[in-house]
Amino acid sequence: MNAGVRFTGVGKRFGEHWVFRDLSLSLPPGGTTAIVGESGCGKTTFLQLVNGVLRPSEGRVEVFGADVPREGIESFRRRIGYAVQGAGLFPHMTVRENVTLLARLERWSREAVDARLEELLDEMGLDAGLSGHYPVQLSGGQQQRVGLCRALMLRPDMLLLDEPFSAVDPITRESLYDQFLHAREHEGVDTLLVTHDMAEAVRLSAHLVILGPGGVHQSGATEDVLAHPTDDYVARLLATRARPS
Repeated sequence: MNAGVRFTGVGKRFGEHWVFRDLSLSLPPGGTTAIVGESGCGKTTFLQLVNGVLRPSEGRVEVFGADVPREGIESFRRRIGYAVQGAGLFPHMTVRENVTLLARLERWSREAVDARLEELLDEMGLDAGLSGHYPVQLSGGQQQRVGLCRALMLRPDMLLLDEPFSAVDPITRESLYDQFLHAREHEGVDTLLVTHDMAEAVRLSAHLVILGPGGVHQSGATEDVLAHPTDDYVARLLATRARPS
């Protein structure tokens, strides 16, 4: 089991603008943690600090029990899967080519690649016959499932999800939630989910981090945050889960 994620006094700025400062929290290993907040509060920046795409302007970021490395960053990132809004698939590649790209770069055998592809397509409820299709030939929901398959291909220790379900209609989204929960349980991968949708966060996560003006407003078990919001900002976000997105 990995040691989760720890931020200690972390700040990040772009030019003269600080996205957040003095952000300190520990995220538990196991299950799904949802990072929730309004646009511009630093949710995506948070994920990019976790996988080393960005470096903190101040403070310390620890993942897997150690500082995010400056040397060997590619090996570190191989332990982390990443899926984004809109799937981010390469349009000139087939489903098979998209999902298996990193495994082929890692020189997996053809047999291992095909076996893992079959396993993932089954987990995500995708017909094996789609493996030769291009993204443009898929529905939005199918594209998101393929994006999740690609993120899981290397059996990562951690999965980062940046608004992965927001680009599809509500009916498709419900189906995606079920497929994600099934795949996460089967893979046993720690997951950080960024979302602006509180209902989604509550549905999918065991732990919540509420980001907003000034940094972290609340962090804790989902049921505890629901029962005991610490301030008006958290209470207002919680209230949005009763409204359709």
